[in-house]
Amino acid sequence: MDLIQSVILGLVEGITEFLPISSTGHLIIVSDWLGLSQTESNKAFEVIIQLSAILAVLTNYKERFHPRYLALWIKVFIAFLPIAAIGFLFQNQVKALFNIQVVPIMFIIGGIIFLIVERFLKNHASTAETLDQITYRQAIWIGVAQVFALVPGTSRAGSTIVGALLVGVSRKASAEFSFLLALPVMLAASGLDLLKNHQNFQGESALPLIVGFITSYIAAWVVMKLFLAFLNRFTFNAFGIYRIIFGVFLLYWAY
Repeated sequence: MDLIQSVILGLVEGITEFLPISSTGHLIIVSDWLGLSQTESNKAFEVIIQLSAILAVLTNYKERFHPRYLALWIKVFIAFLPIAAIGFLFQNQVKALFNIQVVPIMFIIGGIIFLIVERFLKNHASTAETLDQITYRQAIWIGVAQVFALVPGTSRAGSTIVGALLVGVSRKASAEFSFLLALPVMLAASGLDLLKNHQNFQGESALPLIVGFITSYIAAWVVMKLFLAFLNRFTFNAFGIYRIIFGVFLLYWAY
């Protein structure tokens, strides 16, 4: 992997990780466009840029790492449990779904769901406007919704946000809870991958890894800020439309 490829993949990861458009789906597609096969070395690189996205959450929400927010982190942990259990029990079946055929279908389905949910919520008031108002019951249902993210192209952020919206959480709080929920999910997934692939870093040039890490971090940090500002004025309809258009394009391109 050269420096240009590492920058492109770092940007893709950082931009898409916290938006409801599937970072994994985009990485699969862009890697294919760049002619990068899914070698163990390239998979190890993806682990590194995912870890940098986690760092962006830590720096953007550093004030939340205080004992007075213990209740919030308990809710985050509760929401994490369903995907942790299902992912562990069915990890082989989940890995079998990662291919270029599944991704575009899930892009389109996810886009349609966003448009339907936004239409449904048009005349419904939120019961939780802020992170701290999210209840334990809402956290459980958000965690259940996140399980669908195991299907590539669905989007972890997308599934958690849709789940949160359906149980009465505001758009902004849904996105922020999704940010925080990324911490245990990505630490577990990336940590496991790092343990499995640590030998693949031997003999690899450190420069592409460092460049990809920094690029992903900066992009993720900026996108999180812009995403919340966007939600102060707009709905998720734009993301639904994007998913459908991109999914149709991918179907045409793949077949």
